[in-house]
Amino acid sequence: MDFRDLRYFEVIAEEGHVGRAAERLYKTQPALTKCIDRLEDELGAPLFERVGRGIRLTAVGQALLNRARRIGLMMDETAREIGDYANGREGNIRLGCIPTLAEHILPGICEQLLAEAQKVTIDLKVSMNDALLAGLKAGELDIVLGPMIQNDEVFQTEEIMQDQMVVMASASHPIFGQKIRLRTLLEYQWVLPATSVLSRQWLDNVFDRHHLARPSVQITPTVLNMIMPLIERSNLLGFASKLNLEAGRGNLREVPLKETTMLRRMGLTYRRDMYLSPAAQRLIGIIRRQTGTPAN
Repeated sequence: MDFRDLRYFEVIAEEGHVGRAAERLYKTQPALTKCIDRLEDELGAPLFERVGRGIRLTAVGQALLNRARRIGLMMDETAREIGDYANGREGNIRLGCIPTLAEHILPGICEQLLAEAQKVTIDLKVSMNDALLAGLKAGELDIVLGPMIQNDEVFQTEEIMQDQMVVMASASHPIFGQKIRLRTLLEYQWVLPATSVLSRQWLDNVFDRHHLARPSVQITPTVLNMIMPLIERSNLLGFASKLNLEAGRGNLREVPLKETTMLRRMGLTYRRDMYLSPAAQRLIGIIRRQTGTPAN
């Protein structure tokens, strides 16, 4: 049964007249008559009966009209759904993000995505970069936002921004009342992530290169967004992204020291061989626009 025949049949039924249906459909009357003949041959029963100068549905015709309308609605919904997927307005995105970007960059990106594509769903994993890349490599994530990956055969990375990691303290910390050198930082206790975290390793290496002891860590949180509140409410030093200062945390100050300023290039990473859904591609486009990143 041809779907176009059902569409034409529906209009003929609504008009109750082949001539008027032909005008509405921009078809000839013989073409519509053949449409009805094909349907009646397939069903083995008449669909219309004559009434004066017009026609009306038989019981079989009424049953077919009810079905045709449901099929038409289903086809329209299917076309919209496929169009939504094709245009990235619907679908699921499995996104990984390091804590710093999840707190400071991701909310604006999600706001724009949901404004453009209200039906898109996101499975968000916030973790350290090594765990996220392992998930991306295993096919458990579509996109990762985190530090750049250099010269990798598996991953494709686009730089989206640059960030600085700096030593921070509360605005009232006594360290600001003295001349600050690298050795000065060792006079205070610290809150730092585990030694497996790259930023912690980088900071430890700074002290190693200068033949100094490593920072004395009093608190080692596994949840990195706890570092900022701990620094603000104590005399502990910390090592964190400058984005925290730009976000207006008024009780934090940078402890300015060239040796302890770490430049981080942040990237958008996905697998070279992995299919990216239209929804994921739409998200990538939004990230590029919001960060001023040119498309590859």
